[in-house]
Amino acid sequence: MENRSESADPGKGGPVEGDLAEREAAYEKFVWDNLKRNYLGNYLHGMLGMTGFRLVNAPTFLPAYLFQISGSNTIVGLGLALQQAGGIISPIFAGTKIEHRKKVMPAAVLMGSMGRLAILGIALSGWFIPNKTFAVSMPWSDPIPVNPLVWSVLFFMMMFGIFMGAQRVVFSLLMSKVIPLSRRGRLQAWRNATGGAIAAILAFVAGKYFIGPNIFGNGYSTTFVFAFVLTSLGLWALQLLLKEPEPPTVRAEGRFRDRLREFPDLIRQDKAYGFFIVVQMLATSARIATPFFILYVGQQIEMTGATLGLLSLAFLGADTLSNLLWGYMGDKTGFRLVLLLSIVGWIGATIVLINFHSTPAIFVAFFGLGASQAGYNMAAQTMILEFGDRDDLPMRIAVSATAESLTATLGPLLGGLVADLYGYSVVFGASIGFLVAALVILYIAVGEPRKRLEA
Repeated sequence: MENRSESADPGKGGPVEGDLAEREAAYEKFVWDNLKRNYLGNYLHGMLGMTGFRLVNAPTFLPAYLFQISGSNTIVGLGLALQQAGGIISPIFAGTKIEHRKKVMPAAVLMGSMGRLAILGIALSGWFIPNKTFAVSMPWSDPIPVNPLVWSVLFFMMMFGIFMGAQRVVFSLLMSKVIPLSRRGRLQAWRNATGGAIAAILAFVAGKYFIGPNIFGNGYSTTFVFAFVLTSLGLWALQLLLKEPEPPTVRAEGRFRDRLREFPDLIRQDKAYGFFIVVQMLATSARIATPFFILYVGQQIEMTGATLGLLSLAFLGADTLSNLLWGYMGDKTGFRLVLLLSIVGWIGATIVLINFHSTPAIFVAFFGLGASQAGYNMAAQTMILEFGDRDDLPMRIAVSATAESLTATLGPLLGGLVADLYGYSVVFGASIGFLVAALVILYIAVGEPRKRLEA
């Protein structure tokens, strides 16, 4: 059944005369004519956005904050699980809402804005909700202890996950429309490197000067406000600069449940893509250990604000430096090699963290984790754009995002329970097992998709 519709001229907005080849040529011309402007917009958005989001998503500040206000590994795991749970359905919903649209920038602004407001909600909760536990009487049980601050932070973490899941689909589609395949790696390299450099410096400053002295009554809230401001500036820059083309073809509008039924066929049509999703799910399962790295370190050495800032600097600084390597390597060889090397590095860094407990060794482990997870994120997000045809791209991104979120939801929650029952070493061992399985499947069953595009 034909599911494509005619599009307007990508440059002028009027009807296009001629065949599909002419429309494709006009589309390509628009992309290259506006490349400098769109490159700058994506760069500024990525640099500022990644700076702020790194402060929120780094395995230091938010897990440490949740543990501080709750005193529970299970609550830390629950928070990360709720954040990931928010991203299970929202990517599919976002995909169905944009796959038939010629312009998706309005949806990007809406989803991005809501995600940033969730960060602000976490910050404001720390300032305006008391960190006190109250006994709430229940007619069917004994009084239940409830901490409003903990539940407020958990709620906004879930909202953050919902809108970030939707944003991932929209912004990935936007980049695929305006940045040619041969330029995506270096764009991500430079925006992630500069954003990571700023984030690394801010992380050290936040740990030593915000969180250590508890500035403005809550150093964590101050840190999250900085994240909100930086990510908002990035979204504003993208909205101002980006010129979005209208593609020669788009899918016909479909219902949400119909798209869900098509998922098995979408995966069966390309076995390599199916195995790639398995690799993603295993790698995100390995994040079962991520929120507990900093808590484990706190058992080995004294955890001061300065130490927290130093390890955040190691994690984010590695992200900064490695992105240049990953981006240019990906443009030259394809991103399969980047994915392989990043998983190997992730395994090695976890082993170092488990076995060596001096401050320099822990710094090296966090540096390795930062570099490896930066490579994984860049490779996974870029490779998904290179399977299949353009009109199915929103749904491919949505399937991958949903698959990752499913496993990433269960991982931290189970990790918190296991950590409380059996200790951190069991959690870290499970993480290494998932990574080894992902590495084997990637090496055996997933070829470089770029070679198929170039064939």
